[in-house]
Amino acid sequence: MSSQDALVIFTPSGKRGRFALGTPVLTAARQLGVDLDSVCGGRGICSKCQITPSYGDFPKHGVSVESDALTEWNSVEERYKSKRGMAPGRRLGCQAQVMGDVVIDVPPESQVHKQVIRKSATQRDIVMDPATRLLYVEVAEPDMHEPTGDFERLATALDTQWQVKDLTAGLPLMRRLQPALRKGEWKVTVAIHKGNHDASPRILDIFPGFYEGGLYGLAIDLGSTTIAAHLCDLRDGSVLASSGLMNPQIRFGEDLMSRVSYAMMNPGGDVEMTRAVREAINALATSIATEANIDPALIYEVVFVCNPVMHHLLLGIDPVELGQAPFALATSGSMSLDAKELDLTNINTAARVYILPCIAGHVGADAAAVALSEEPNKSKDMVLIVDVGTNAEILLGNETRVLACSSPTGPAFEGAQISSGQRAAPGAIERVEIDPVTKEPRFKVIGSDLWSTDAGFDEATKQTGITGICGSGIIEAVAELRLAGLLDPGGLIGSPDQTGTARCSPEGRTHSYILHDASATGGARIMVTQGDIRAIQLAKSALYAGARLLMDEMGIDHVDRVTLAGAFGAHISPKHAMVLGMIPDVPLDKVTSAGNAAGTGARIALCNIGLRNQIEATVHNIHKVETAIEPRFQEHFVAANAIPHKTDPFPNLNSIVTLPDVSFNAGGAGSEGRRRRR
Repeated sequence: MSSQDALVIFTPSGKRGRFALGTPVLTAARQLGVDLDSVCGGRGICSKCQITPSYGDFPKHGVSVESDALTEWNSVEERYKSKRGMAPGRRLGCQAQVMGDVVIDVPPESQVHKQVIRKSATQRDIVMDPATRLLYVEVAEPDMHEPTGDFERLATALDTQWQVKDLTAGLPLMRRLQPALRKGEWKVTVAIHKGNHDASPRILDIFPGFYEGGLYGLAIDLGSTTIAAHLCDLRDGSVLASSGLMNPQIRFGEDLMSRVSYAMMNPGGDVEMTRAVREAINALATSIATEANIDPALIYEVVFVCNPVMHHLLLGIDPVELGQAPFALATSGSMSLDAKELDLTNINTAARVYILPCIAGHVGADAAAVALSEEPNKSKDMVLIVDVGTNAEILLGNETRVLACSSPTGPAFEGAQISSGQRAAPGAIERVEIDPVTKEPRFKVIGSDLWSTDAGFDEATKQTGITGICGSGIIEAVAELRLAGLLDPGGLIGSPDQTGTARCSPEGRTHSYILHDASATGGARIMVTQGDIRAIQLAKSALYAGARLLMDEMGIDHVDRVTLAGAFGAHISPKHAMVLGMIPDVPLDKVTSAGNAAGTGARIALCNIGLRNQIEATVHNIHKVETAIEPRFQEHFVAANAIPHKTDPFPNLNSIVTLPDVSFNAGGAGSEGRRRRR
């Protein structure tokens, strides 16, 4: 490898490598196993290999990307763009060549194996009281003796028949008012919106006669890694479709502080990230409407839940203040505004947006939505609610008091910063078991219900292959290594001699566990490395320390039950979470999954305006604990580095599993798991 080789980093996979100058981006992607499509053999015909390069400083990746990091736009790309069109900033991976360190995003449509967005809608009974509704009204005809305008008579009719007062309407609606009234013979159906912050109800749309078509809204969970949306019928609350995509801001930084740093170090970086996420939401609105077979112009309302950094970037507010104490929000209250103010153009032009309130600088509207969905303030027993993503939002409390904090877990739980890690997509290992006697593994991959030891597994995974390991897979793998005696409490993987298995392979001064090796036939070699263990230890320690900090503040040493929210909660077994020491020790039957609780909270707010008022009042009574300035957080963090924990006894866990008493550090078995200081 030459010192002149350039570093190429692909997002969202996080895969990276060094390549000689002049290497086509498509070639680099193929050599790294990046999921970048191409069917024309690199001739610039199919356009499947479109990529988006990013420029500027990326402290998280340790690179600075210059404007000439790729070769200049060429005639092949120009020909394709002139004939078929190409989004601004896009390049063809087969044509763009690497000329310097570069960060490259592979958009969803360029991926062969599409991302699996695991934030599906949870079944929930919701009392319908939406801010947007349809009203049928009969309007008095114009009279020479009563010289009032059509709008005034419509307003009078709505007041008389539906008690809707002080009606307003925009100019576009006024242009369509008279034709609609006359076509409907003075009978019309209007879409009326009255939000929490609106002084008066407003007409969003008007239809001649009795309208029996749809009235829809979007509930969007805008996460730092994924954007998940539920398309809901505003007449009955039913979910017509759920869909999602990767947040394109990943190319600017995988975690929130990386994106804040990007905005700090690159003038206009916040504008760039705002534009990227708004374009993604527009694309998501179109795709989910297509999936449900409806006209996106019938989407009249959008409710957003998001963390504070995503909140500011969605609104076009520079998030720089959220990157430094005292982590001040520009506004923490809920907001109502026109969709066009957010450049949301792929839905109804008069659509309205509601954004739930944030709790504090690092605890956002997503945590408020979880509180709305799970209602810890109404719980008789002490409940700990954990919503894990790139940042973990944690709620603890009961009907007496509720506390909240945010803990920086990082992207490891979602497969990032892991040697063989990838996002959840077909071919990714998602379940792992290791036999404690033979030390042999078996696993499941996304896209197949078979275990790797089952007959027919090879055939079932022939199409997708076995491409890497996603977040749920790496969590179970680390827990299984501990249960099988291959990993000691300090997080060290043993040598072949210490563990009795050749799957523990030397990697420099440490060891890795070989989970799957198809390198002999050109396939992937998937390992759990010592670096992977450390990444998971750091993530789970931050999570556990946040929970313990809230318990300290509450003055308790145990909780009655734990609720796991988000994709994490739906796909990780309580046993593996407990073995890792991610959550406090409770009986396993007291650990439950709430599914996508933030998304459920967004749906509730979309369908019931009264509950919006309720959560706005509730957030003022939730006490925020700031992990960044609490010295006890660091103490809990260090103690939680052990697996499952250095000092907490975990009696419930120990009653159902036996954790092997092993130690693989340089001091031998008698050193009680302590490592030599660096």
